[in-house]
Amino acid sequence: MENWKENRRVFWTLGAPPTIWLLAFFIIPLGFLFIMSFSDKAVIDGQVSITEYDYLTGIANYIRAFESLYLTIIWKSIWISALATALCLLTAYPIAFGICFAPERWKPLLLLLVILPFWINLLIRTYALIAVFRTQGYVNKVLGVVGVGPFEMLYNNFAVIFGLVYVFMPFMVLPLYATIERLDKSYLEASLDLGASQFTTFMKVTVPLTMPGIISGVILVFIPCLGSFLTPDLLGGANAIMIGNVIERQFKAANDWPFGAALSFLLMYATFGALALRWLIASRSKGVDV
Repeated sequence: MENWKENRRVFWTLGAPPTIWLLAFFIIPLGFLFIMSFSDKAVIDGQVSITEYDYLTGIANYIRAFESLYLTIIWKSIWISALATALCLLTAYPIAFGICFAPERWKPLLLLLVILPFWINLLIRTYALIAVFRTQGYVNKVLGVVGVGPFEMLYNNFAVIFGLVYVFMPFMVLPLYATIERLDKSYLEASLDLGASQFTTFMKVTVPLTMPGIISGVILVFIPCLGSFLTPDLLGGANAIMIGNVIERQFKAANDWPFGAALSFLLMYATFGALALRWLIASRSKGVDV
């Protein structure tokens, strides 16, 4: 029988539909936005047009993105995303570690609990957090029983960070679990047998060997956090605007597609940089890759 991998007819039959799909609904729209990022609104009869554009007029949109107002929002988005990522890592590592060392019959159930939030719409989960953290929400009611509060837990940076951790936690747990599960446990036993403490073994053996999973989890969490707009919009309101909210408003309320496209591609460039850094670190790492 002819090898199907060497049969061009089979190759094009299987490869053509997804290729056409990617070209029509990803590459071409992305290319249009890339051109749009170097464009500007057209001026017709002395009036700025809402629907017409002058294409490839320069890098004015990118220069505008580095104004102090937007740099402040970008910096705020970076540190909120970094803090949410760090909290995800600190929380997800023991969870992934516990799942790996749990009895075999419990692992599928524990993994199911990790991915269960994916089965619920993000909007519903976010509104559920509003019900939990509002002034008359469940948390403040419990605190009121012991005579504490109520506290203002919504429409601030705390709510946004908590919401981001809640939403993106599975993206940190899964790559960590994949790396720890394939970790050779004999290294841990050897370290303990040679007199190292549990803490020393964790810091000098476990963490270096699972570093590829840590890096993958950090990238999978940090990049979506940086571009998130729904969670900051609903939980942060006007007090916790992130760059994702600015981009969303440029495409909708402000109807300034060129500037919104420029901001979007700045985030994409940052994504490419993070992926390149991930590849560089992975190429030099001697740990278990994911």
